[in-house]
Amino acid sequence: MTYESIELSIADGLARLTLNQPQKGNPFNASFCADIATAANELAGRDDVRAVLLTANGRFFSVGGDIQMFAQSLDTLPNKIREWTAGLHMGMARLARLNAPMVACVHATAMGGAVAMVANCDLVFAAKSARFGAAYPQIGYSCDAGASFGLSSRMGLARARRFLILNETLSADQALSTGLVDEVVDDASVAAAAEAAAIKLSKGPTRAYGEIRRIFSRALGQPYEAQLEDEAQALTRAAATSDAREGILAFVEKRPAQFQGR
Repeated sequence: MTYESIELSIADGLARLTLNQPQKGNPFNASFCADIATAANELAGRDDVRAVLLTANGRFFSVGGDIQMFAQSLDTLPNKIREWTAGLHMGMARLARLNAPMVACVHATAMGGAVAMVANCDLVFAAKSARFGAAYPQIGYSCDAGASFGLSSRMGLARARRFLILNETLSADQALSTGLVDEVVDDASVAAAAEAAAIKLSKGPTRAYGEIRRIFSRALGQPYEAQLEDEAQALTRAAATSDAREGILAFVEKRPAQFQGR
């Protein structure tokens, strides 16, 4: 598969998804919105993907929305937004439904939609020099790319709303304190730390990870009794997997489990 704005490679269970428009600051433009939908479809159609590592090339992780592109389409922008978000949001939704957990490595400044994308990952590693900016209100916009869900899930509803309304920019340590980031690592070591975590997840019980991801996506959106039943159904499905059988036998036999993602 050929992409204009990203790179995607898959090996040994690990998919590496890299934002790759470094000269432009890896913007969320028309090419990216189309590419992320196509990449998500590719990942969803494969049974050998057991973890996803999200990274970026260049001086920025991402500058967020492509304001130059917006400026060239002012008269038709509302319809363009519908067009662009159709691909972007489909891609985000399908990434959220993968069994494979997602690890983000933010090596530099991330703004707007990029923060939303990162917030919807399962683990987020940030370089000490990284910055996380709301960005949307600066140009009179609300939010997209799952920002309302991802930021609220990580930061709490009130803190996430404040981040957006006040158009805040957080340092890596501030992002860590709010829950937006899971680990802050020295700039020179962040890529290795994130990769190690992604590789470890790629060796884990992938089907169980998928059930956990989907359960938590509904955790605060339905009655308690419905959540309990979803947990019971998910656990039943997980218990039927080869990995669950291996996990139990490995525990009883006092040896490391060798999960296969099945």
